[in-house]
Amino acid sequence: MPDVPPPQRDGAATVLVVDDEPDLAELIRYALETEGYRVLTAADGVAALQIAEAERPDLVVVDVMMPRMDGLALTEQIRQRAALRLTPVLMLTARTGERDEITGLSAGADDYLPKPVSPRRLVSRVQALLRRGAREGTATTSTVRVHDLVIDRDRYLVEREGTGETFRLPRKEFELLFFLASHPGRVFERDELLSAVWGTEVVVVDRTVDVHVRKIREKIGSDYIGTVKGVGYRLAEALGDGAPAVG
Repeated sequence: MPDVPPPQRDGAATVLVVDDEPDLAELIRYALETEGYRVLTAADGVAALQIAEAERPDLVVVDVMMPRMDGLALTEQIRQRAALRLTPVLMLTARTGERDEITGLSAGADDYLPKPVSPRRLVSRVQALLRRGAREGTATTSTVRVHDLVIDRDRYLVEREGTGETFRLPRKEFELLFFLASHPGRVFERDELLSAVWGTEVVVVDRTVDVHVRKIREKIGSDYIGTVKGVGYRLAEALGDGAPAVG
């Protein structure tokens, strides 16, 4: 099933805030509405998914620890639905360890903020994610062909030519593959990939790139992305030139 483009709206972007702490949800709502955003709220993942499917928000701010369906499961559900697959997700959590951050980003989150969160900082991250989404939506190159893969940005779909095999990768995995495939053979350091795919306004750890590369290899095969030891990654110039996943 193809991805469904977001609905055309006049005026401000819509943000869905999902948190079971009423005071925090109200604080975030107020901060975003002050900046002109339309804000919807939900207190658990089940209710949030229903609202998201009905309202198609431009961005979702989601807490990790919630009743009925936690933020990780909600993010995974969002990424599995064609109508929501490309919706940016900003994850909030009281867990601040690197492993927790990687877990959140691997579930499909686009950014990650620890609690307690500054309203000003949160608004800044929301603005950055929405700007980045707008830039991606106006990209001139929509399809890259490399080896036997067709990487279609309009549909966020990867196809293996001649086999009928298709892959639907989570947003950041797709963007990482698309970026590498757009520069075949060129070696990129991890911080260059973080800047290109996650943006300079989003703070994530280097290990995030390794995790996403490993997941891409698990899905499409290990022959496409090569590891340059001690440096970073490149799109293999020839099939079979890939390398095992890091770590």
